[in-house]
Amino acid sequence: MKDKNYRIAAAFVVFGILWILFLVLNIFVGSAEISAAQTIDFLLGKGIDKTAESILWKIRIPRTLSAMLLGGALALSGYLLQTFFHNPIAGPFVLGVSSGAKLVVALAMIFAASRMIALNSLVMIAAAFLGALASLGLVLLISEKVGGMSLLVVCGVMIGYICSAVTDFVVTFADDADIVNLHNWSKGSFSGMRMENVGTIFVVVMISFLAAVLLSKPISAYRLGENFAKNSGVDVKKLRVMLILLSGLLSACVTAFAGPVSFVGIAVPHIVLFAFKTGKPIVLIPACFLGGGIFCMVCDMIARTVFSPTELSISTVTAIFGSPIVIAVMLRRKRQEL
Repeated sequence: MKDKNYRIAAAFVVFGILWILFLVLNIFVGSAEISAAQTIDFLLGKGIDKTAESILWKIRIPRTLSAMLLGGALALSGYLLQTFFHNPIAGPFVLGVSSGAKLVVALAMIFAASRMIALNSLVMIAAAFLGALASLGLVLLISEKVGGMSLLVVCGVMIGYICSAVTDFVVTFADDADIVNLHNWSKGSFSGMRMENVGTIFVVVMISFLAAVLLSKPISAYRLGENFAKNSGVDVKKLRVMLILLSGLLSACVTAFAGPVSFVGIAVPHIVLFAFKTGKPIVLIPACFLGGGIFCMVCDMIARTVFSPTELSISTVTAIFGSPIVIAVMLRRKRQEL
């Protein structure tokens, strides 16, 4: 038991160091040439060149903080969906949740632009949340009709394709210049974040994170089977509703600000499970949040620097690193079935 606790503590230390390391690297590294000395002076509150100060405060810092928070939100959303469906390859992107959120946000933005209405962050999150819940509701209806989880995932992917196709259609034929720029958002990107956005993201994500932590004990029982959870005094129906609402809210927050980001919600929980060697939700929930932040900060740094000044969409990079993990999980699951 002590060895297991030491391993968990050591894994948290490693994740914490990586989290801090890539948080700092993302602020220091970029296409604009800002010296390390200037960046350190800025972080220490000393005066620096106005251009460099503007780049750090208005571009790099909010983008880095957003990648950290939204990456954690995606990973936690994926973990909650995998728990809900008892399926290791369930996730907001695979089940079409992100695509549903993207569709409703795009429609809301087009509607608002046509009437010269400015949408604030909370309205964007609300629109994404409605889209996420609609997609999840459709997936739940399908889950009652299909027998296997593999077929459920295929149906989720098809729902995602339909939502993405409709989104691309309405964005392509939009006349407003701001709506045409939704092409970049619809592919997934942490660019264009402002500190006001970071504040809203922080509040929504932290509330959802704390709620998930408080549910860790009933989640632990639920993972051992619904009958076991009921016998342990867990209100399974209420827990399932909470899992859906929290996963929907987390993925909606990501989609509202960054667009759909692929594979993070599936891959990171498995990386965390491999690193921590435990199935305890009280450990995996904060670990997934840390791991998701690290994963997205690394991918975002690659997306904006490797081919600078050309920037890759964040989903392109997360797919490169995340898809092999998903394939490995599916192959392992297939071997276990045999």
